[in-house]
Amino acid sequence: MIESATAVLPVDRIEPSIDFFARVGFEKIVEVPEGDHLGFVILMQGGVQLMYQTRTSIFEDSGMLPNPGEGAPVLMFLKTHNLEGCKKALEGYEVVMQERTTFYGAREIGYREPGGHIVTFAEFAEEAGG
Repeated sequence: MIESATAVLPVDRIEPSIDFFARVGFEKIVEVPEGDHLGFVILMQGGVQLMYQTRTSIFEDSGMLPNPGEGAPVLMFLKTHNLEGCKKALEGYEVVMQERTTFYGAREIGYREPGGHIVTFAEFAEEAGG
């Protein structure tokens, strides 16, 4: 019944988050302006899609999220075949969860992306490729 699901990530400004995800291979494929900045974007890498919308744009569209703290942070879990490459690409960004190995066999590290959301990158040993 469901073909895909993508959360819309609320932020104050989208542009800083675009750079964060561009470093790990995402490209902006859709953008909707909101005055002198972006109000909405879709980022893609292969079959993986992310959507960002400013809180002011969400409020204009729906009347929801009028308060700055509403809707954040979202916790994302991104599976990768190249954790070392992700870490190198994201040098300088805030690490909120130091690299660890989990009981379910993943090496993980967590970052706070510029929009305030928490992004965990995970590599599973049997799928590591570099």
